[in-house]
Amino acid sequence: MRSRIGVLAVQGDFREHLALLRQLEVDAEEVRTAAQLQACDGLIIPGGESTTITRLLLAFELMEPLRQRLQAGMPAWGTCAGAIVLASEVPDLDLPPIGAMDICVQRNAFGRQVDSFETDLKIDGIEGGPLHAVFIRAPVIASVGPEVQVLGTLDDGRIVACRQGSLLATSFHPELTGDDRFHRFFVALVQQAAAGRTPSPTQSETRA
Repeated sequence: MRSRIGVLAVQGDFREHLALLRQLEVDAEEVRTAAQLQACDGLIIPGGESTTITRLLLAFELMEPLRQRLQAGMPAWGTCAGAIVLASEVPDLDLPPIGAMDICVQRNAFGRQVDSFETDLKIDGIEGGPLHAVFIRAPVIASVGPEVQVLGTLDDGRIVACRQGSLLATSFHPELTGDDRFHRFFVALVQQAAAGRTPSPTQSETRA
């Protein structure tokens, strides 16, 4: 049975994630309701505006169902604003984040829209050379808890990708480059979790 991956579709660049997942022939669905969420084996929370996404999670009555699914072990990946939503601590967010990952995230860490940039990153667990990463009004993962694995950093050591069990967070936008390796990484994680195995995607599985 194929895994179904949802993409939170209340705001932000969810269409780009859906397009990449469907190119990988994954069952990918927009998620706006608790019923749609319940039908998914994993969830991507896309980039957008973190305050807006948090408010819409409450308005769509998705905040508690999502928190419960994450506590029950559903894999999730937050990109840019999605990483903020998954965090346990965001100093300047006006509403509490979900708190699923033991990370502190600093919003707009690199400045305004005009300070957006692109760079190449080495990501642990993903082979094939560095990933080209797009940072748009991006956050930075300021600190991580003891159970969080750092997957990627900038040259100055700032953390921009990490993992805690079946949860991933990236400060950048893999969906905007056409490189599907990070999506393959997440798909492998979801498939392992759905099969009842400890989620630990290997390099070979990311090529599947």
